[in-house]
Amino acid sequence: MNTPSSARQQGFTLLEVIVAFALLALALTLLLGSLSGATRQVRESADASRATLHAQSLLAQLGAGEVLQPGRQEGGFERDRYHWQLEVAPFADPLAARAQRDPGAPQLLDVRLQVRWGEGRGQALQWRTLRLAPHDINQAASP
Repeated sequence: MNTPSSARQQGFTLLEVIVAFALLALALTLLLGSLSGATRQVRESADASRATLHAQSLLAQLGAGEVLQPGRQEGGFERDRYHWQLEVAPFADPLAARAQRDPGAPQLLDVRLQVRWGEGRGQALQWRTLRLAPHDINQAASP
């Protein structure tokens, strides 16, 4: 026969409670770490998207209103948060070097654009394209 003094009390031991809190702390740490990583990736993706939009805008305006000429230009967007560098150079086509060239023929220009928004790795994008421009800038102005 069991007496009330010999009956075992129901409940958790101190060791069980400590282990449960340790597991909860570990799970919360992993969850918060993955959420902060996801937030960082979303921010980096948003920065790259904005840089792409600025680059598309700049490349769309290139050669509109004035003749595209070889050279280098720099500038910024959004109060210099995004810094861009544009390099335009004549395209060196090895096949065109063998063919006879018409001196008045349009020339092919190699356009390189870099947009940077930070100093870290992955905080810069580059674009390269070819554009056709009059060989002589005075030719573009003549009717």
